[in-house]
Amino acid sequence: MIKTNDLTKKFGSNIAVNKLNLDIPEGEFFCFLGPNGAGKTTTIKMLTGLIRPTNGTASIGGFDIGKHPVETKKLLGYIPDHPFLYQKLTGREFMHFVAGIYQISQNGLKNTIEELLEIFELTHVGDQLIENFSHGMRQKLSFASCFLHQPRVVIVDEPWVGLDPKNIRSVKDFLKRKTIEDGLTVLMSTHTLSIAEEIADRIGIINHGKLLHIGTVPEILSLAESPESLEEVFLELTQGAAE
Repeated sequence: MIKTNDLTKKFGSNIAVNKLNLDIPEGEFFCFLGPNGAGKTTTIKMLTGLIRPTNGTASIGGFDIGKHPVETKKLLGYIPDHPFLYQKLTGREFMHFVAGIYQISQNGLKNTIEELLEIFELTHVGDQLIENFSHGMRQKLSFASCFLHQPRVVIVDEPWVGLDPKNIRSVKDFLKRKTIEDGLTVLMSTHTLSIAEEIADRIGIINHGKLLHIGTVPEILSLAESPESLEEVFLELTQGAAE
C-alpha cells in the first residue's frame, strides 16, 4: 500500500532523505522512528504530496504520487502534528466542509459525522467554534475528519501532541482495530517509543535521512546485546549512527 523506491529529497546541499526504500503492505501498522531532523516529516510530506521528491518515486495503493495525485489522495488520510483547522467553523461545519472536498454523498453523511464525533468524544462540542477548542480537541477533530472518506492508508505525524492519557489510549486502540478489522494501513511517526513498541507490526528507524533498520519489534530489540526496551535500543542505534 505504501512503496518508495530510492526516495530522495535535497534542500540545497542538505540531503534530508537519502534513497529511502519502504514497502508497507495492506493492514500493517508501521511506526517510523528517528531523532529530530532525521527525515521523518520530510518523508511524510513527500508521501502526502505536499512536497516533490528530488529523486526516486513513491506510490500509494499502486498509484504513483507524482503522476496520479488525485487517485492517491482518495486513498489517503493525513493527520499532521499541528492540524490546520478553520477557526470560525464549528466542529460539525468543518466535518461537512471536509466531506465536500472529498465529494462524499450526502446520503448517510450526517450519521457518519455523528458516529465519528462520538468515537472521538466530540459530540458535546460539535456546535462550538473551533477557535474555542483545546489543542487536544483539535487533534481529535483532525482524526475524525480524516476517516470521513474511509481511507485505505492513514499517515500520522506525531499524533499524541495535546492528548491526555485516556485519549491517547482510545485513539491508539481505534487505529489498531482499524488495521486488524478493516485492513487499514497506518504509517505513524512518533517519539513515544513505548506506544510504538506496543502497537507496531514493524518499525523503521531513520537517521540523517537514511533508513538504518527495519523489522518487527523483536527483530529491532535483537540488535542490542541486552535490550530492556525499545527506547534503549533506539538510543543505542541512533547514537552509533550519529558518531
